[in-house]
Formats: sequence, structure tokens, C-alpha cells
Amino acid sequence: MCPTLLSLLSLGFSVSLRIWAAVGEYEKPSLSAWPSPVVSLGQNVTLRCHSGPPFVIFRLFKRVGTSLHKIQEQHFNTFTLGPVTTEHAGSYTCSGGDWSRFVWSDVSDPLPIMVTGVSTKPSISAHPGPLVHAGENVTLRCHSSLLFETFILHKKSSTGHFQRHRETFTGGHARADFVIGPMTLASAGTYRCYGSLSRSPYEWSAPSDPVDIIITGQSKKPSLSAHGGPTVRSGENVTLVCSSSEIDFDQFHLLREGENLGRPLAAGRGPGGALQAEFPLGPGSPAHSGVYRCYGSFSHSPYSWSDSSDPLFLSVTGSTTSTRPSTMDAHTTEETQLPQEHSSTWYIVLGLSIAFTSTSIILAALVCHWCSTPNHVAIMDGEPMEDRTVNGEDSAAEDVVYAHLDLGTLSESQSTPAPLRPMHPSAEPIIYEEFNINQDHAEP
Repeated sequence: MCPTLLSLLSLGFSVSLRIWAAVGEYEKPSLSAWPSPVVSLGQNVTLRCHSGPPFVIFRLFKRVGTSLHKIQEQHFNTFTLGPVTTEHAGSYTCSGGDWSRFVWSDVSDPLPIMVTGVSTKPSISAHPGPLVHAGENVTLRCHSSLLFETFILHKKSSTGHFQRHRETFTGGHARADFVIGPMTLASAGTYRCYGSLSRSPYEWSAPSDPVDIIITGQSKKPSLSAHGGPTVRSGENVTLVCSSSEIDFDQFHLLREGENLGRPLAAGRGPGGALQAEFPLGPGSPAHSGVYRCYGSFSHSPYSWSDSSDPLFLSVTGSTTSTRPSTMDAHTTEETQLPQEHSSTWYIVLGLSIAFTSTSIILAALVCHWCSTPNHVAIMDGEPMEDRTVNGEDSAAEDVVYAHLDLGTLSESQSTPAPLRPMHPSAEPIIYEEFNINQDHAEP
């Protein structure tokens, strides 16, 4: 009886060991992080241990050196870390078990959790540009004034990352170049750059600004045009239209000199039935001049664009002829639209001008009346006189006024009078004709 019992116990123990070993070998779970394994300081991250039955209990481990330290053990397969600090940075694994059978799986593959924001962000740039044809290469350059030990290039929605030691160049800056290619649809996406100091590979700097790497040439090109033509006056509204009659794109992108001009616009049906999107640029200015291109794409694949449209050369020159003031026509504005605060000054000037003109007319009339009296006009008897001069001693000379009289009304045969002589002594003989202005009918 006893030998039989011992045999059964031995058999059960060996079976349990086999089950444990089998489960540990074939039922290894997997560990994931949501929303990302790259977490900013102060944020939360959720770790999920994925495994099937019969596991009903889960453990989370963090690797410290060469050993694993158990962090949590619970009946749910999700673990929340946070608000994270630099102490949370590191490599994590998980395992599942059946508590009733004392069976535990093997640990999952390690998942690194990176904590960012421990230093200032680096910069990132794409060379020769962020738009790449299929099969070509693009170089992403990370650089910073901080001498990071390593630079890390991370792609959005990816658990993997690339890493490269720094390269120091003139000026004390550090940089690293990452070559992406040959370009495929899987290579396209949003990239950021991080820097890491030597004290911990899991503590990163703040992320750089994002750069979107787009693969182009996946479909036929759309067409680009401008309302009213590619040449407009400054101040006029500028609208560019990107359209396609062959492919049903659901969004369009507009670029100037290779620079993306913001979010894509949804496509709509144009007057001719083609899909199009209108890009209003607002009142035109010289800054709008340049070379424009547009692309078509589908919302379900935002990093895959069509071929580029033919370039559109937009020129904004001159000034608008509308009544709206513009900086290109300042003198016209000053003449046609006076400032309100100066209107009273113009009224005063206008009144003074009218008063001066009226006074001048009255004085002229008085002088004419004064000069027309017999005592102040030098009248000759009609015979020519020689060697008569006007000098300062002749009292009558001070009151002589030379008048141009039109004698056409007095005699039809009278010719046009000669121009008046200057009031100074002359060697030429002066001939005077006498008129009796007191008579009603004067005879020449």
C-alpha cells in the first residue's frame, strides 16, 4: 500500500513539474504600454500583461542589474505607474499564473519604460527634406548644444527606437545622423529626437519638435490653379485650388517652397464634378509670392501622398485700385481721405484764403478808381513830344499809371495797343495819345 502511494505521489509531482515546465515554455505572456512606453515626467502609463487561460493572477517585475524585483502582484492584468519620476525608468517584464495549481509562466520579453523631460530638448531636421519618394533615403539629424552621451530617434506608435553615440563638431555642439531608407510605407511616420546623458539609458531629455516623413508618388498628381490667375495685386484676396478628376482623394495638402502650410483640407465636389479643395490665403502681399505645389492623399493613410502637382508661380505685385487704403498707395490715400483730426485746420486755411482774395479784389478796385481821376493821369494833347522823361523831380510822375486800354470799342480802325513801357527813363521817344475820359463819346 505504501509503495503504491509513494509511486502515485511521485508520479503526480513529476506531472506537476512537467506542467510547470510546459507552461513556462509555451505560455509566455507579452507586455505592452499605453499610451506609449515613452512617458513624460509627472504623467501616468498603463502596463498590460497579455496571456490566455488558465492564468488568473499576474506579476510585474522590474530588472535591477541582473536580477528581477517584483513590483506588483494582482488578479488583473493591468498595472498603472505614475505620476512617473526618474525612479520609474527602466526595463519591465510580467508573468501569469494559476494560483490553484501553483503554475507560473515564464516572464515576458523586457519592455523598456523611458522617462522624458530630465533636460532640454534637442533639434531635429530632415535632409534633403521630409518628402521622400519610394526607394529613396532620408537623413534625420539630431543636434543640441548639450553634450549628450547618446541621441535616440523615436517613431510615434512604435515600441522600438534607434540609438547612436554623439558626434561633436566645431562650436561644442553634439549631433547624430540617422539614415532612414530605402523608404517604404512602413518607414513613413512622425519622428522625434531625444538626448540621453550617461547616467541612465532610460532617462531622456524633453522630445524635439516632431517631423513628419512622407512617402510620395503613390498615385497620380492633382492640378493646382489660382482664382483670377497667378498674378494678383497687393490687397486682393488670393485663393488656390487643388483638384483631381481621376482619383477620389479625400484630402489635399498645399506646400510653398517645400514647406507645409498647415493641416490638409477635406475634398469636395467642384463645379465640374472633380474633387477639389480651396486654400484661401487672405489679402495678397509680397510675402505670398513664391512657388506652390499640392498633393492628394487619403485619410486612412496620412503619410502616403500622391505625386506633386505642377508648380504654380504666384506673383503678388503692385497695389489695389479699390478705395480701401493700402500701404502701396499712401499718397493717394492722403489726397482722397483726409484724417478727421485735420479737417478743422483745412477749414481755417480755406477761410483765410477766401478773405485774402476778397480783400485783394477790393483794393484793386480802389486803386483803379483812384488812378482813373484826371488829377492822377498824365494826358498828352495827342501831338508827339520828344525828349520827355519821367524823373523824381516831376511831381506828376509819381501819380502816372500806365494802363493798357482796348480801343476796339472806340474805333474799329484802332489797332491793338503796344505793350506798356517800363517806368524808367528811356532813350526811345515816348508817344502819348490824349483821351478825354470826361466826355460821353471819346474820339481817338
